[in-house]
Amino acid sequence: MSKKPFNQPLSGNAMPRFGGPATMMRLPTQETAEGLDACFVGIPLDIGTSNRPGARLAPRQIRDESRMLRPFNVSTGAAPFESLQVADIGDVAINTFDLKKSIDIIEQAYDEILQHDCAPLTLGGDHTITLPVIRAIARKHGPVGLIHVDAHADINDDMFGEKIAHGTPFRRLYEDGALDANRVFQIGLRGTGYSSDEYDWSRDKGFTVVTAEQCWHKSLATLMADIRAKMGDGPVYISFDIDGLDPAYAPGTGTAEIGGLTVPQALEIVRGCKGMNIVGGDLVEVSPPYDSTGNTALLAANILYEMLCVLPGTLYK
Repeated sequence: MSKKPFNQPLSGNAMPRFGGPATMMRLPTQETAEGLDACFVGIPLDIGTSNRPGARLAPRQIRDESRMLRPFNVSTGAAPFESLQVADIGDVAINTFDLKKSIDIIEQAYDEILQHDCAPLTLGGDHTITLPVIRAIARKHGPVGLIHVDAHADINDDMFGEKIAHGTPFRRLYEDGALDANRVFQIGLRGTGYSSDEYDWSRDKGFTVVTAEQCWHKSLATLMADIRAKMGDGPVYISFDIDGLDPAYAPGTGTAEIGGLTVPQALEIVRGCKGMNIVGGDLVEVSPPYDSTGNTALLAANILYEMLCVLPGTLYK
């Protein structure tokens, strides 16, 4: 019995870019992850955010801007749609009035996705979403190594007395045993804080902290080669907060910090994950109301595509 042909993004030569389905890369959609190697899924949640809201609108906006993407990665040779079955499976129906219930809903949704041996690539949503997603991932794959790109460590013990918010996920995940602490890399951290020991909790637990200042004026290819060696064959998750990039490139976000990473460095980080056992990834904290040109969402769409290109099984030509 012949295998079903691989899904393909709708070509701009067949339908103008401003037309066609409003899915990620104008891919086919389906209700579940059955039969897929990878899927794009949205989580339109921003009730965990502490500053400017709007990330609930990001999945739709990222999908819209993704219409500019074409199937082949000319720079790296990756041809994901030649070897992976990929579709857009829509959004998780969160409870917009209850953050804790939403966490449970997301976990259950990802448990179902992972039953199909599918690697989820998630369109956030604020960074709270990474908590339930990695909880589900760790149940499937065991404790994960983490590539975490962000201006903020997101290791608060609480925010306004709450244990779950967009500034707490990686402390909760460490406490859950969902992270392989010696394989956690936090890249791009910067900005002001409430004490001089802002990142000491991460370091004390075994995380590797790479501040933005350590990345200034240099290629990150050497850093990523070192991270690849340390990751080994174990499962790895990529969590990319768009505010890891300088607001000159990504102004449409809720908690902007100056002095961030560049777009070429973002590409070096994600492309540097090739060869790792990537089991999923997310792109979070795009806020369309502050993205007047759409370029932040366009950048987000490209980063998600680059994550697709480094998934195990991707064909390179």
